[in-house]
Amino acid sequence: MTFMDRLVRIPKLRVAASLLSVLTAASQAHAVTNDELAKKLEALEKQNAALQAKVEKLEATQAAQSQQQAQSVEQKQQSAATASPADESTASTTVSSYGEIGYTRPTKAPEKSNVSVGRAVIFVGHRFDEATKMVGEFEWENAITSGQDSGEAEVEQLYVQHDFKIGVSGVAGLYLMPAGLINQNHEPTAYYGVFRPDVDTMIIPSTWREVGLGLSGQTDIGLSWDAGVTTDQNLSKWDPAADEGRVRGPLQAIHQEGQFATARDFAVHGALNWRGPGTLLGASVFTGKIGQQQPDFLGNDSRLLLWEVHGRYEVSGLDLAAEYARGTISKTDALNTNFLTNGTANPTLVPSLFYGGYVQLAYRVWQDGYFKLIPFGRYEILNTAAEFGGLSAAQTGAVQPDEKEWTLGASFFIGEGVVLKADYRHNQTNPFPSAIPFGFNKGTSLNFGVGYSF
Repeated sequence: MTFMDRLVRIPKLRVAASLLSVLTAASQAHAVTNDELAKKLEALEKQNAALQAKVEKLEATQAAQSQQQAQSVEQKQQSAATASPADESTASTTVSSYGEIGYTRPTKAPEKSNVSVGRAVIFVGHRFDEATKMVGEFEWENAITSGQDSGEAEVEQLYVQHDFKIGVSGVAGLYLMPAGLINQNHEPTAYYGVFRPDVDTMIIPSTWREVGLGLSGQTDIGLSWDAGVTTDQNLSKWDPAADEGRVRGPLQAIHQEGQFATARDFAVHGALNWRGPGTLLGASVFTGKIGQQQPDFLGNDSRLLLWEVHGRYEVSGLDLAAEYARGTISKTDALNTNFLTNGTANPTLVPSLFYGGYVQLAYRVWQDGYFKLIPFGRYEILNTAAEFGGLSAAQTGAVQPDEKEWTLGASFFIGEGVVLKADYRHNQTNPFPSAIPFGFNKGTSLNFGVGYSF
């Protein structure tokens, strides 16, 4: 094999071979001597050898890198295969939060204007595997918690949930009751108005939670259901000398919330909801013996029954909602008679009937990117003490009149997680704010607020 043949077999040096051919032809044309030609060929051969060495070195380097990458992938696969459940679950822990700050100025008592950090909530969730998770929600109300302050610190939710293969989920622990439109969706970005509707605080005691066991599921036709057995309220906690049962609502005055909850008797609850295109229709019921069969307690056999219906329709910026809730407490006569005769001045009696409902209309009038403005109007009627069983009006005095309230305002959303709110609440029945320190009843008032949720 000639030198020229060897040269041409190196693919990356064909250009050099072509150049050599040209030089050869030129040498023949100009009578280049054999010695000169031999020297030029020897120089080119050295260059070719150097280039070939570089090519071989480059190929060796690439081969080594490929081997290292393969080893790295293999090591990661082996690490994943031998990882402990704790290692795998680290990425399954989530933290979220919501909070709200509100300013209220009662028009009939401007000296009671105030600002409060209404809620600051931290949510922690952890998924142990595809089917099992835990949920914890921890809340601080009104900024400061101490023996001399009106704030509260509380566990709002704490439960474990397991999703069974049959399409049913089970929960155990402290969880929210599936009642109304607000109780399970109570973040400030989920409702209109600086403060929650009164029906969803004074009749349905949002956020209402109990300790127990629950099941839930849904069908392909949009129907979902909930059922459970939980703790109940404790009627023996009713204080006839305080007005909490009237101002905050009957169930707010006797709730237990998982704090050494008396559990001689349990309650049951159930809910059905249907969701279609832009539509939600639902109902729920909760019942149990709230007397808890306490010895020497005159209301030991009393029973609570609370039911509600709700609906919501959302389409093309329109948001129409309505809710009605009605509660009864049985066998209250003996207990109330005792309150009337035991020397308590103007006692707050246990109602045998309480109810409330509202209609609400909102419309998105403007949106630009993630900004949107939604004015709304809401009309509520409620009564925390509509009847007192078999007691006569002479014994109880006139029953409490229905409380009627208009709320007009707007929510300005900054994305999906931040909202600025303003509203005017006109209470036709009780325009003055309540005397309790935390001002649960705002009366007729002008309100501003900010809230977030993520």
